[in-house]
Amino acid sequence: MSHTIDPSGSPTPKRRLFSRKPKPGKGPKKTGRMKQIREVFKMTRRNDPSVVWFMLLAFVGIIALGLLIGLLIDNVITLMIIAVPLAFLAAIFILSRRAERAAFSQIEGRPGAAGAALSVLRRGWILQEQPVAVNPRTQDAVFRVIGRPGVILVSEGPSTRVKQLVDGEKRKMSRIIPNVPVHVIETGRDERQVPLAKLPKTVQKLKKTLTKQEVSAVDKRLSALGTKLPIPKGVDPFKARPDRKAMRGR
Repeated sequence: MSHTIDPSGSPTPKRRLFSRKPKPGKGPKKTGRMKQIREVFKMTRRNDPSVVWFMLLAFVGIIALGLLIGLLIDNVITLMIIAVPLAFLAAIFILSRRAERAAFSQIEGRPGAAGAALSVLRRGWILQEQPVAVNPRTQDAVFRVIGRPGVILVSEGPSTRVKQLVDGEKRKMSRIIPNVPVHVIETGRDERQVPLAKLPKTVQKLKKTLTKQEVSAVDKRLSALGTKLPIPKGVDPFKARPDRKAMRGR
């Protein structure tokens, strides 16, 4: 190592131009798949204690079926090798479905819950993240989804109170897309309302009437509306989103 002379006359080593490389293996550890499943299981069991029995019933049922078939064909070992992974997958599938319900139950009743439920829709759907109509005083809201069934307005709030918001949005759209089907879905626990957990499936079951090109054209026309809403200061309640990993059982 080369040296320099300080004012006192004693040699001092030069500083290194490059820092030492960090040792491998010191970075943050990634969460393992089993740890994720364990966390999802704990969250789901807190909200739905019966998930343990459903998972156990599915696991034991498939094992018993595999054992029975193995005895009938005199090949128990092979059937057990097949049945054990299938039983585990069945238990995980039940956990993922129950975890989805638990995630919805945590946000149900909160402002923006309908938008959060719609956010799990797959490709082919165009979701307006912010509500297209909202009552700042009551926090009733209307969310809009565009897909092959047409335009779906999803309301959040009591039927009699949110009807005015829905009718106003339908009037605005009738001037721009008069020939496009408009569906209205009310979320909630009252009669004729759709529970939050069933909202995505209800939307997906609507009859398809538009092509993909028509869906894109409808979205462009509605985007011209330029809806501007008064957003309260602080945290925006309409940006609440459920844990997708928990919904998928990951």
